[in-house]
Amino acid sequence: MQDASTRVERVDLQYLVVGTGVIGLAVAAELARRGHEAFVIEAGPRIGCGISSRSSEVIHSGVYYETGGLKHRLCVEGRRLLYEYCQERQVAYRKCGKLVVATNDAEAEKLVALARQAERNEVENVALLDASAAKELEPALRATLALHVRETGLVDSHGLMLSLLGEIEDGGGAVLLNHRLRRGEKKAEEFEIETSTPAGSLTISTRHLVLAAGPWSHAVAAAIGGVAELDRPRLFLAKGSYFAHSGAARFSRLIYPIPEPGGLGVHLTLDLAGGMRFGPDVEWLETNDPDAVDFSVDPARSARFYGAVRRYWPELADGALQPAYAGVRPKLAGQGAAGADFLIRGPQDHDVAGLAELYGVESPGLTSALAIAGVIASMLDH
Repeated sequence: MQDASTRVERVDLQYLVVGTGVIGLAVAAELARRGHEAFVIEAGPRIGCGISSRSSEVIHSGVYYETGGLKHRLCVEGRRLLYEYCQERQVAYRKCGKLVVATNDAEAEKLVALARQAERNEVENVALLDASAAKELEPALRATLALHVRETGLVDSHGLMLSLLGEIEDGGGAVLLNHRLRRGEKKAEEFEIETSTPAGSLTISTRHLVLAAGPWSHAVAAAIGGVAELDRPRLFLAKGSYFAHSGAARFSRLIYPIPEPGGLGVHLTLDLAGGMRFGPDVEWLETNDPDAVDFSVDPARSARFYGAVRRYWPELADGALQPAYAGVRPKLAGQGAAGADFLIRGPQDHDVAGLAELYGVESPGLTSALAIAGVIASMLDH
C-alpha cells in the first residue's frame, strides 16, 4: 500500500479502480486472480474509510429482495462465496443466524409473505417458528411468529478488506491512498485521470476504469469527460445511526423486526465478540453530497430506538443504549418510493469502452462484494 509520500508524476496502467471500500477492493482482487495488475485510488488516508467502515458487518442471506434482481442474485451468490473466502483466507466470521420477528397479527401476515419470498429466492435453511419455538432459541425474545434464517452471519469487514488488499499486492497491483480524483477525460483507447495528493498531482493513463466509490461515484463520474455526459440516476442519501448496548449480551442470534420503508428496521446485531448494538434507523437527508454528511449520532434519537427494540425485547433497561456510530446509504430512489436495485453498467450498456460503473450499492453490498467483483471483471476482462 502506497501513500502520498511516493511522488510519481505519471503512470500507465491497464486497470484502475476508484474507491477502496469492500467493493472496489474486491473488484481489484478479482482482476488480480485473473492475472491482471489492478491499481486502486482512494481519496482518504486508509482503505475502507468511507461507508465500508460504517456498516453492521452482517452477511445477509437474500430473503428480502425482488426475485431475479441484482440484489437478490448477487446477495445469494456473494454470501456463499464470502463464507468460502473467509474459511480459505482465515478472515474472522460467524454464521450465527437471525430471527425476523412479528409481534402482532398484522406483522405475522407480513412475515409469512417474507417466508414465501425467501422460498422464491431459493434461500436455504429458512423456517417459520411459532412463539414457543422462537422463545426456546432466544429466551429474552418477545414474538408471536419468527422466521429463522440460519445462513445469516457476521464478518470482520476490516479483516476482509485487508485480505483483499493482500491479493491485489500479490498480483502486482497497489492501493494509492490520499489520491483524490480531480478530473479526467476519455481518450480514444484510454482514460486519462488526474489525481491530487498532499505532495502534488499524479496523471494516470488506464485502459480500464471502474467507478466503485460508493456515494461518491456520482461526483467522480461527473468529473470525467466522456463519462459525465452519460445518464445517471438521481442520488438520495439515507443516514443510519447505531446505538451500542452497555450490558451483557442477551441474544446469540441477530434479531430483526419486519422491514420498514428505506431499511430493515431497527435490529439487534452482534459483534464477533458477542457485544450487542442496535440499528440502523432511517434518516433521509436533504443533501445528496456525501462530503456534507454529519456522521455524529444524535443522542435524542435513542427515544425511537427504545420504543422499536422493546417491541421484541421488552426487558431493555432505561439508559442501556449509548450512541455508537452512523453510516450513510447511497440510494437510487427517495423517500416514499419503491426501493431501487443496484445499478451496474459496463461497456455493453453505455458504449464507453473500458468503463464499468456502480451506483446505489448499499446493503447487501458487503455480502454481495465478491459476486459483484466477478460481474465487473467479466465485463472488462478481455
